[in-house]
Amino acid sequence: MSTEHLLIHQDGPVLSLTLNRPDSLNAFSPDMILGLTNAFKKAATDEEIRVVVLSGSGRAFTAGGDVKTMGKTSPKDVYDHIGKLNECITAMKNLPKPIIASVHGFAAGAGFNLALAADMILAAEDSKFILSFAQVGLISDGGGLYFLPRLIGPNRAKELFFTAEPLLAGKALEYGIVNHVYPLDSLKDETVKLATKLANGPSVAYGMIKKLVDLAPQSTLEEMLEQERITQAMMVTTTDHREGVQAFVEKRRPAFSGR
Repeated sequence: MSTEHLLIHQDGPVLSLTLNRPDSLNAFSPDMILGLTNAFKKAATDEEIRVVVLSGSGRAFTAGGDVKTMGKTSPKDVYDHIGKLNECITAMKNLPKPIIASVHGFAAGAGFNLALAADMILAAEDSKFILSFAQVGLISDGGGLYFLPRLIGPNRAKELFFTAEPLLAGKALEYGIVNHVYPLDSLKDETVKLATKLANGPSVAYGMIKKLVDLAPQSTLEEMLEQERITQAMMVTTTDHREGVQAFVEKRRPAFSGR
């Protein structure tokens, strides 16, 4: 259900979540974060939803934390607010379905980190990714200190955290932060194209791939081999596997059901 600060729209198997505070570059609000968390948790149990698209309205993806409220809150307020943000990030990573972040304009601070919590990032050519925390004497939150070093290595991550220099879309692509960069007027169509492709894919397999890829950095080779062994034994019992094999034999496109 849409709220003032978050637009929610479902088109068949694709759930679109649009951050909607355009006058403040979609800076986070408690209502927005709660709405996102509830939407991700609902998507986890809704069999009809097979992919989620996260985007922003107006001129930007999101500026992250609302600077207008900074310096006016107590440590307890900050602790509670970040706890709610953490619940949202955890809901994203626990969602056994692909999340696509479709980024244009600014993705700043915790807004950058919100995009990092998605499974894939598509960016417009005008995108700028900024870890602006140091500019106001803060550390990164929203999972950035976890996600970014794993993507680009600790030294490059520390440079971005320390300097707060904008990272343009092309450089973000070079670093492996974003998957693809498109002209702004093509971003929406390309996002829909990818979302539709994933929505028609083997959803159970996607969910397990997401889980195991996220688990890999904390695992030994032996642990991952065993996880692959256990999971594959389960995957051969799925309807999607049987359909994929049958479609291969019959030389046709598989019609996956997500079961």
